[in-house]
Amino acid sequence: MDKNMLAKLAVKAAENAYAPYSGFKVGAALLAASGKIYTGCNIENASFSPTVCAERNAFFSAINAGERNFECIAVAGVKNGNISGICTPCGVCRQVMAEFCSENFLVLSVKNNEGTEFEEYTLSDLLPFSFGSDNFTE
Repeated sequence: MDKNMLAKLAVKAAENAYAPYSGFKVGAALLAASGKIYTGCNIENASFSPTVCAERNAFFSAINAGERNFECIAVAGVKNGNISGICTPCGVCRQVMAEFCSENFLVLSVKNNEGTEFEEYTLSDLLPFSFGSDNFTE
């Protein structure tokens, strides 16, 4: 897997974001175990509740295509045309990731517009003590 390519695809996906209220555009590029890459962008709504994050958008596209195994996601947050720092997935997106990914699932937080710099985290770094199917056992 080329992490730089995944990071660049996340930056590119942010261009399609619909963020008229916050102005904060987010793009995500999700690598499935099959080798296929699914992208997503955030889509805001005036009533805010129906807003969907880029990461969930990418995951739901992949799941709809039949994917269930994932290796890595890159996330890029863009404000006023620039990436000025890292953007990590929100809590809801982390919980969705926990449903489909191992604790070693890799999250790349893109640090520049070129997609050449990023911070790497595992899902367990970002969501320790996650809630999952094991919580339903007696």
